[in-house]
Amino acid sequence: MIQRPLISGMAILALAPILTLSFPRTAPADEHVDETRTFTAERVFDLEYGDDPQISPNGETIVYVRRSMDRLSDRIRGDLWTLDVDSGAHRPLVVGGASATNPRWSPNGDRLLYTTTAEGRPELRLLFLDSGQGMALAQFTEAPRQATWSPDGSTIAFAMFVKGEAPSFSTPLTAPEGASWSEPVRVFDDITFRFDGQGYLSAGETQVFTIPAEGGTPRQVTRGDGGYDQPAWLKGGTLVVTGNPNEDRDLDPIESDLFAVDLASLEMTRLTDRDGPDNSATPSPDGSLIAYLGYDDELKSWQQTRLYIMNADGSGSRQLATNFDREFGDLAWRADGRALYALVEDAGDMRVVEVDLGGDVSTAIEGVGGTSIGRPYAAGAYSVSATRRAVFAYTAASPDTPAEIAVAGSGVDNRTLTALNDDLLPHLDMARIEEVQVPSSHDGLEIEAWVALPPGFKADGSHPMILEIHGGPFAMYGPTFSAEIQRFAAEGYVTVYVNPRGSSGYGEAFAQEIDLAYPGNDYDDLMTIVDHLVEKDYVDADRLFVTGGSGGGILTAWIVGQTDRFAAAASIKPVINWMTMALSADIAAFVKRHWIRADPWEDPDAFLDRSPIMLVENVTTPTLLMVGEEDWRTPTWEAEQFYTALKLKGVDTALIRVPGAPHYIAGRPSRLIAKTDNIMGWFERYDPARQ
Repeated sequence: MIQRPLISGMAILALAPILTLSFPRTAPADEHVDETRTFTAERVFDLEYGDDPQISPNGETIVYVRRSMDRLSDRIRGDLWTLDVDSGAHRPLVVGGASATNPRWSPNGDRLLYTTTAEGRPELRLLFLDSGQGMALAQFTEAPRQATWSPDGSTIAFAMFVKGEAPSFSTPLTAPEGASWSEPVRVFDDITFRFDGQGYLSAGETQVFTIPAEGGTPRQVTRGDGGYDQPAWLKGGTLVVTGNPNEDRDLDPIESDLFAVDLASLEMTRLTDRDGPDNSATPSPDGSLIAYLGYDDELKSWQQTRLYIMNADGSGSRQLATNFDREFGDLAWRADGRALYALVEDAGDMRVVEVDLGGDVSTAIEGVGGTSIGRPYAAGAYSVSATRRAVFAYTAASPDTPAEIAVAGSGVDNRTLTALNDDLLPHLDMARIEEVQVPSSHDGLEIEAWVALPPGFKADGSHPMILEIHGGPFAMYGPTFSAEIQRFAAEGYVTVYVNPRGSSGYGEAFAQEIDLAYPGNDYDDLMTIVDHLVEKDYVDADRLFVTGGSGGGILTAWIVGQTDRFAAAASIKPVINWMTMALSADIAAFVKRHWIRADPWEDPDAFLDRSPIMLVENVTTPTLLMVGEEDWRTPTWEAEQFYTALKLKGVDTALIRVPGAPHYIAGRPSRLIAKTDNIMGWFERYDPARQ
């Protein structure tokens, strides 16, 4: 069997290689702009942000990942730093050398587990905090993931890929000594044989392992087709894992259940059994209950993840907070075991909520986020102490700066502890963010958006505007820092970014407005926001531009097939033809079962009616296409189809292919810069004010 990657729909942000500039950037419209106060492209390399803050069990110390941009490697690297909750003292812990990530405290707080690489090989390392000495737990040929401590601190469980035997129909000949033959053929027999960011998949499965906390030989504790991951410890030498051993797993990629693994016998017991995903098992402090996430699969393109608890043996399962219309994620128990914490998206913001065992929900922390640097997606992290009075460490979101590390809770001074960009951003002229809420012209549904106003903005109707559309499409923008938005603002653009119907964070019904109707009335939502800004004299109606990536790339291509009001467009990694995407992308089974819910050979109209390729006859807008050359989510031929069609029709167009890049184009600093500058270079070419 081929390894089964996690299916999460059309995910948005990850790594991609360097993009060569094709459209030269001109100077800002105002020739008197002070470059020393401008958020120029090079400033991206100066940004830092906090990530994955882990508070010690006693609530006194935070270890977090300090992210920075490495100019030489063109990578986002991580170092581990500590923060003293009381004094705010800020010190390096693991810095220099290989990037260090995923810090996890031992149960009594005397050791720290983290992930790094050594000579290009993945490692789990242990740091003894009293002595400062560290050690590698083992040498791994594959990357260990999801490492977690046993309650007594003696053992560590983790997930790791285990190679399997690839299918074969013949025995290859042996090349003569000294000969240079081509590599042997590769045979695949699974639906998902390649995955974005991983390329063509090797035969094998992800399995769960344990290893003594003092190091040694990893012990594989799960086996079988489908694989298992997400280990979580119950007391008494038992792990809870997530997997899908069902025979139809290739056709039902979101399905999963929870299983208990007895580490003495390796006997596996199924704890959940329903049609739908069950995952993220989180045992209570005393081990008597298991909290988990999931939903009953109704074959929709998106469904809201619910919160459940059950007894440790799988009995007594029940849903908590049945009337809470937001999706739950990132679970943690309160120390007394009488309530849970969860991270939720809520109308552009992220917050941590407390859910008691009766299902009552209250807010514990607001303003979480800030870890999506390129575009203003909802992304953030938190952790909670094991003390009677909860102390939280979290990434604090702000429109003015990437994520900082903050602390809140009982008995502490709620405050932000870091100021990672105070040496840079306060000295620059940055965009000012305004919130906008407008009823959609389609049906009056309230649509939320944010407008980034460039330095020196005046509502005089002179400014160019960029409509920036998020991907997903089941995702959410919010009022958080975005390097791309700030770059647009630095060049004088008013940028508006919108959560149209279909976005997450506004309840299940809002998201399902586009089920079997995407693209559709989300177009009306976007145009309503544009009309609003024109009416307010924020922007020049002749200087409108539109761009977006992934789901936003689809909508960009759809928009230019509906209207000619935009001076130019840039469609980034789009789906252009749902039929070709459904038969070639890495989520083909998901598209068939949940998204379109049809077979293209039986119902081609179900695929083509929502395909921008069918609107080419209407397109007159100059349109740039950009895609990664190793994008298996929206493969290169999607953008190429639109490019070729526009060329045949005589519409101004250009195609940018990013060598070696998967779906996530802007994950390296130079790529983020090149992406935004190419977009702006294209827009400048067709800006009436620059002709």
